[in-house]
Amino acid sequence: MHKDMEGRVILITGAGNGIGREAARQMAARGALVGVNDLKEEFVEAAVREITDQGGKAFGVVQNISTREGIQAAVRQAAQVGGRFDALVNNAAWVRYQAVPDIQPETVDRMLDVGFKAVIWGIQAAAEAMDPERGGAIVNVASTAALRSTLNSVVYSGIKAGILGITRAAAAELGARRIRVNAVCPSAVPTEGTQRNRNAERDALRAARTPLGRLGNVQDIARGICFLVSDDAGFITAQSLVVDGGVTFTNI
Repeated sequence: MHKDMEGRVILITGAGNGIGREAARQMAARGALVGVNDLKEEFVEAAVREITDQGGKAFGVVQNISTREGIQAAVRQAAQVGGRFDALVNNAAWVRYQAVPDIQPETVDRMLDVGFKAVIWGIQAAAEAMDPERGGAIVNVASTAALRSTLNSVVYSGIKAGILGITRAAAAELGARRIRVNAVCPSAVPTEGTQRNRNAERDALRAARTPLGRLGNVQDIARGICFLVSDDAGFITAQSLVVDGGVTFTNI
């Protein structure tokens, strides 16, 4: 793989598993030094070990990014370890799907802390850490739920739609500092975190409704994230890249 990210220092939140872990693996394979963030130390250690065993460069960042202090500490640690700071991927999320009558305050609060507020504080911290001349890239992981209706997802869909608004506004404000801000909108893909909401029948139906005839996977989504971080997207900002096999904007 071409080492086009050599020398970059990149922090990915929620990278102990799933999409975040695969994005970390792909960026490390392209030469980046990747800070792997997660709340659980064992997940972080496993991800870092996988990357280094494959010849990549990574370090663990065990921080609770659901607070402003936590994400600030994570960015600060990445910048200190790497000697610079080039990109942030706001990937972490805590998700519960609930019908309207079942929504509880504690669920809303936690989902907002991890999936919405942390994005704001992450952008703030990353912009402060990036070199004013070199700039950098921020990628926020949203969802196709921001673009189409799904059942039992009032809170989740609202948060992910808000992420798209944050992305555009941050891109407008930070562009003068050469900081690009984009979002990725994945469709549902099999990960450790989504297993509780999956079954074979539902997956088969989703695949049948997808123009490309299959469900996406973490590799598909990670490639989109890597593209937006890379110099190949050097003149792309304020965009929402939908990675879903065509299902969101078709009706088959």
